Amino acid sequence: MSHSHPVLYEQDGGVVVLTLNEPTTRNAISPAIVEALVECTDRINADLSVGCVIVTGAGKGFSSGGNVKHMKGRSGLFGGSPVEIRRSYQQGIQRIPLAMYALEAPSIAAVNGAAVGAGCDLAAMCDIRIAGRGASFAESFLRVGLVSGDGGAWFLPRAVGMSKACEMTFTGDFVEAEEALRIGLVSKVVDDDRLMEEAAALARRIAAQPVHSLRLTKRLLRDSQQTSLAAALEMASSMQALTQHTEDQHEAVLAFSEKRKPKFKGR
Repeated sequence: MSHSHPVLYEQDGGVVVLTLNEPTTRNAISPAIVEALVECTDRINADLSVGCVIVTGAGKGFSSGGNVKHMKGRSGLFGGSPVEIRRSYQQGIQRIPLAMYALEAPSIAAVNGAAVGAGCDLAAMCDIRIAGRGASFAESFLRVGLVSGDGGAWFLPRAVGMSKACEMTFTGDFVEAEEALRIGLVSKVVDDDRLMEEAAALARRIAAQPVHSLRLTKRLLRDSQQTSLAAALEMASSMQALTQHTEDQHEAVLAFSEKRKPKFKGR
């Protein structure tokens, strides 16, 4: 894929790395990035060879969120009548949280540098977050007189709890990597030069699982947060019935009993 593409798609075995690739804006969320991310998630959902996805940013930052120049000039996402702005959100940046929520393969945000505003929210949309020591996070919308228009009010409290999400949102303060680890925004902090190596190692471990069971497990974890215990149990029993009729599940049991590595075929 061309390096001029707004999101680079690179696959190594069962792991796909999606790199936001507009470093001159610190990977501000542009219409091109929106379109590319949605296309990438659709591609991954259709490809059962993918077991895990890493999302990261090119250059010195993960993502700077909204483009401040566009805010100042009231152009792009920030231009037009109220009706037009509402529709541009729905047909633009709000496609990212819907796509990330519908992403079947587990996702890891490898946060390099700053993740600000919509960039912070994109990290929160991933299932797992790993930060380089130089990473920082800010739910910074109030700094520019805005609300989170891209789903951060939904994702961030689920990542760090309501109290901390309110503090981050109401102050707009930056949270450094070690503080992000303490509050549960990230699960691991590593040296900056080891960030992608550590993310890839974790992604390979995840992608080594049987793909149908893995993707159903992610959906069960996700959807169980939004429903009753009875409904979650019904989902679990239905998914269990499906996994027990896959070749990979039988191979997993055989490999376990024979004390060998399983050989999964995605069937």
